[in-house]
Amino acid sequence: MAAAVALWVRTEPPLLGALPLPPPGRLGRPYLRKMAAYARRRAAEGCFPRLRWARWRHIACGKLRLDRGLAWLYFQRFLRLLPARPPRSLRRAEAEAACGSAEELERERSKLSVDTLQFLLFLYLQQLSRLSLRTALRGEQWPSPAAAAPGPAGKGAGQSKNWNDQDHLAFLLAHLSDMLELLLEPEQLSASSHATSNSLVSYEAVCALSFLIEGTVEGSGTVHPLHELALWQPCQEKNGYSKSNNAFSFPKLESWLRSCLTTNPFGMTACLRSGKKLAWAQQVEGTSRRAKIACNAPVVPEVFPMVIMSQVYKQTLAKSSDTLVGAHIRIHRCNESFIYLLSPLRAVTIEKCRNSTFVLGPVQVSVHVHSCDNVKVIAVCYSLSLSSTTGCTFHILTPTQPLILAGNQAVSLAPFHTHYPMLEDHMAQVGLATLPNYWDSPMLLGKESSDTSVFRLLPPSDFYTFVIPFEMEGDTTETPGGLPHAYQKALSQREQKVQIWQKMVKEACLSKDQRKQFQMLVESKFYEWLIQTGNRQQLDSLVPPAVGSKQAAG
Repeated sequence: MAAAVALWVRTEPPLLGALPLPPPGRLGRPYLRKMAAYARRRAAEGCFPRLRWARWRHIACGKLRLDRGLAWLYFQRFLRLLPARPPRSLRRAEAEAACGSAEELERERSKLSVDTLQFLLFLYLQQLSRLSLRTALRGEQWPSPAAAAPGPAGKGAGQSKNWNDQDHLAFLLAHLSDMLELLLEPEQLSASSHATSNSLVSYEAVCALSFLIEGTVEGSGTVHPLHELALWQPCQEKNGYSKSNNAFSFPKLESWLRSCLTTNPFGMTACLRSGKKLAWAQQVEGTSRRAKIACNAPVVPEVFPMVIMSQVYKQTLAKSSDTLVGAHIRIHRCNESFIYLLSPLRAVTIEKCRNSTFVLGPVQVSVHVHSCDNVKVIAVCYSLSLSSTTGCTFHILTPTQPLILAGNQAVSLAPFHTHYPMLEDHMAQVGLATLPNYWDSPMLLGKESSDTSVFRLLPPSDFYTFVIPFEMEGDTTETPGGLPHAYQKALSQREQKVQIWQKMVKEACLSKDQRKQFQMLVESKFYEWLIQTGNRQQLDSLVPPAVGSKQAAG
């Protein structure tokens, strides 16, 4: 008896591809079907089988009535989901940074193209966000793999389905017929634009579907894309593959897919239920809250690792670890803490955290911050998005415009202002350069898209550099790319004031008793400042823990 095949929804397309905002109405099924037909008709003009940026811009702006910035946002997000090639990303960043005008930038972007069928599936996947905005978590202390319960509108609402692999599976099963029909050649559709019992799905269409689906043969321990498994001999009779025309029977293929699809064994559900628990955080005395940190195990080379971190409370957690390299990180309900994750990361989501600072290694795809109060995020990242935040500050270096979505208040954007010894090496590993840098040019989307009062650029007078207080091997000794002139000038002026003050003290010719009294006064004022700013807690938490309570390696 042949071994069984298990299929599941790949983690990245719904997690990172479905943007956390409701899609425009014209990205619905009827319009995407029209787009698919249009692209095939205009194949000779750069629409099919690959869609060039200039043609997508024409379709998006001229046919679908999308804003040009939003059209580029979808296009560049899809590009970032493709298999990582950091050297190519760095060359592209260098070319874009060298453009001296908007016309030059458009010419550079016009060299880019995407697989048309995969891009259609990516656009269809945006419907996942339309559904997720209607759901919310209610009082969950540890991220639940169960479907989120509906909640009231407002700050607590909008909990993303993007992390929930059970929702990914439910979405795919509910929309599988539509997705398959979207990939069909026009002659395979009926007059009403639906598949028939005689419709054939091309091998190229199944290859495109591999963007969403992967799987394994039971017992093999190897993950394969869908199209490889579909051609496996024991499956061909079930999925209706015909070698003579290199295509699949639509009804048989759909039936086979439905029978094989299951929950992702490397997703959040598996990570929470059977993942490896990491003893990275300490239990804080006097609180019932227990920090929970887990990673998915076992991890196979074809799958990005996943780390979920919840309820880290009143402590400093610092890690540079192989467990983090290339990982999807979810940080959930962490309060009054300082968290340093100093490794090259794939993507980071920060949810429902308060009064905390997060210092991240370079993030290859995205940082998304949702429903947080008074947090500071310091990162080099490909993209940043934020929703339902209050009083948060973002020190970032990013080649894309930060996305300010619905529900934000008092957002502060500031230049990236720190370094650690391995930073530039880690940036190269994930394909991030210092230019272009759009930290100060956010894109406002959603119902507050015209309300620029929700954010500000941090005034130079309020700007201070940030020191990462850990020793590591490496060559980076300063902030990559330097600081904008206004901020560097403010630092220089402040340093000059310190030098003048030091000179005044030196020239005051204080007696020994006066110097001692003066020192006590300065230390007292400094101690008051530490308490008022919360920096006392950070300094205390940097003291190495006692033997037996050290944060575990990993």
